[in-house]
Amino acid sequence: MIPFSQILGICAAVLVLFVVIELLRRRHLRERHAIWWFVAGLLALVAGVFPQTLEWSAELVGIEVPSNLIFFLSIAVLFMVCLQHSAELTELESKTRDLAEQSALLELRVRQLEAMASKPAAQDSTPNP
Repeated sequence: MIPFSQILGICAAVLVLFVVIELLRRRHLRERHAIWWFVAGLLALVAGVFPQTLEWSAELVGIEVPSNLIFFLSIAVLFMVCLQHSAELTELESKTRDLAEQSALLELRVRQLEAMASKPAAQDSTPNP
């Protein structure tokens, strides 16, 4: 008989995979953001279905308690997600700064052109003696 914690782990992993796929399908999540969540869901599913692989891999890397390996891998996945979001945020901030500078230059150019266009019109409206 399968222990309740193993069934709970399998259900949680399947739920994570389902939610990630559904968010991708509805275009609420982009592929590059879903990769790490999909990897985490697959690893959780493998660990839930085959708990021996978790014990084997914990022993392989020298971790005595297999649940500590789960915590370590979870933190590593979350770190990668944060790192990816930080890199994208930096890129977006740079693009926003560039767009603000271009907008300010275009606004200055429009004001200069409007000033140049209004000068000849003001000179034409003055009566000649």
